[in-house]
Amino acid sequence: MKRRPIKDGRQEAALFLRRALVGFLIIFVCLVVLGFRFWYLQVSQHAEFQARSDANRILTRPLAPARGLIYDRNNVLLAENVAAFRLEVIPEQVADMDALLQGLRDTIGISDDDISRFKALVKTKRSYQSVPLRLKLSEEDIALFAVNRWRFPGVDVVPYLTRYYPKGVEFGHLVGYVGRIDANDVERLDASLYAGTTHIGKTGIEKSYEELLHGVPGYELVEVNADRRPLRVIERVASTPGKNLYLTVDTRIQEAAEAAFADRAGASVAIDPRNGEVLAMISVPSFDPNLFVNGISQTDYNALLNNPDKPLLDRALRGSYVPGSTVKPFIASAGLELGLRKPSDTILSTGEFHIPGQKRGYRDVRAGGHGRVDLVQSLAQSVNTYYYALALDMGIDKLTESMAQFGFGKPTGIDLAGESDGVLPSREWKRAQKNEPWYPGETVIAGIGQGFWVVTPLQLAHGVAMLAAGGVSHRPHLLLATQQGIGDAPVAAPVEPGGTSYFKDPSNWQAVREGMIAVVNGPTGTARRMGIGFPYVIAGKSGTAERFSRTNEVWQHISQVAVERHQVLFEAFTPAEKPRIAVVVALEAGRGGSTDAAPIVRTMMDAWLHDEPDALTEPPKTMDAGR
Repeated sequence: MKRRPIKDGRQEAALFLRRALVGFLIIFVCLVVLGFRFWYLQVSQHAEFQARSDANRILTRPLAPARGLIYDRNNVLLAENVAAFRLEVIPEQVADMDALLQGLRDTIGISDDDISRFKALVKTKRSYQSVPLRLKLSEEDIALFAVNRWRFPGVDVVPYLTRYYPKGVEFGHLVGYVGRIDANDVERLDASLYAGTTHIGKTGIEKSYEELLHGVPGYELVEVNADRRPLRVIERVASTPGKNLYLTVDTRIQEAAEAAFADRAGASVAIDPRNGEVLAMISVPSFDPNLFVNGISQTDYNALLNNPDKPLLDRALRGSYVPGSTVKPFIASAGLELGLRKPSDTILSTGEFHIPGQKRGYRDVRAGGHGRVDLVQSLAQSVNTYYYALALDMGIDKLTESMAQFGFGKPTGIDLAGESDGVLPSREWKRAQKNEPWYPGETVIAGIGQGFWVVTPLQLAHGVAMLAAGGVSHRPHLLLATQQGIGDAPVAAPVEPGGTSYFKDPSNWQAVREGMIAVVNGPTGTARRMGIGFPYVIAGKSGTAERFSRTNEVWQHISQVAVERHQVLFEAFTPAEKPRIAVVVALEAGRGGSTDAAPIVRTMMDAWLHDEPDALTEPPKTMDAGR
């Protein structure tokens, strides 16, 4: 039988003690490590984890600023903000985006255009940022969504302010419109300034003064639950609304002109020659800017794009018109200033002008000619021969240089984007465009505003305003004043001072002005019916630009040939002694400037009278035909 060893209690106790100490040491170390970790998390990293916790519990929601309003010079509202509701989606909270969009389409009728714009915009946003899906929800849409809201996580109805243009088509080109921010906009915009903003100025004043109209966004801290539903607003920093703008335009003149055009394609511009304020700027046909605010449908856009009358073209700013005889006052001014003519110099009009040594004849307006005429009668009767000869004596180089001083061939600098240069005929221009030399015959027809001449109505109006101001140029502008908020006093916008007068001899300007007065008030004037019954003296000049060549030998008056192919224009200013308004009207088809365009000018001046009761300087007078 094997004997069991006798237990050593002392040794076992020592072993237990050692093991216990090791165990306690391990536990102590673990407690120390755990305590250090607690300290690290609770003390050292408190700020970071508090922020993470708040990020899960507190949502920072941007507050888009209210866009500034736009008024005309008489406080008529041209652009305002109206309350509306839109549907927004937070992409990171949507498991199946295609299924969600299809469900919304079946529920409240999301269109293909809405989905296309939404998908394009999602690519420019972060997944946690809210993206608008459909704008301007109706009450029925909101009710349908509320009933089915549980089916669409990450989707919500959000109130917002949408842009509305009360005057619609009348100011479609001038005021312009806002549209949804697209991918191109995102690339150039400061994200911090446009947080929460869905729209930006796309055209017109809305685009040119985007920085003033937009404002500064604010934010609010919102406590949310586990489902990201708002519980309460913890903190709110209000946004700063954009500035209200007061424009120089007069709605009364604008509306009168729009009606007078009677849907005929063309444009008109009215300017105050004393300071360059644009009183009216019309392009016909126009479009309703409200169509673009919340995304124009493809059907409506195609209708505008394919319209043969091109309603999206701003004819006042970018239209191309052959000025015709409306350049004669400028050519006459250049001839006087260059010393090539004196007001009393006369020329014999026989009905046809010939360049020495050439057989080709350049016709006058009247068969058999106008007889012997001076400067005043050359303008009153629009005698081509006077300006054929003057242009030939001047030469194309001096003609170009002189006309450039009236602002032709370059933008006027108006505070709108997209202005065209027009074409001021010159040797350099023809060489660059056609790689051909300049010919004397081209100089001759340039003297009556034909040939390569192209002007915009704005350029011509600026030139007429310069003439009316005695040769002093003022940059055309549309901004009259800004206002920080409703109730604040408007602050006048800075205005650039006028330059020096083109006329070194004031009597030269007086002679040209007298000729333009004779156009409207003289017995031989081409527009002598235009001023009947008007209380102030009007100075004007007509222009009928042929857009074809008459090659047969039978003389016909321009009004009897291809009527619908003429561009007709009229320019005028009043009161003649101290001008306060200069107007240009250009029609793309008509019989003559005096018969078709002049009545529109008169209508605009009649509308202007309502705001200028003290404009009278002298009563109209009948001018002697021999002056």
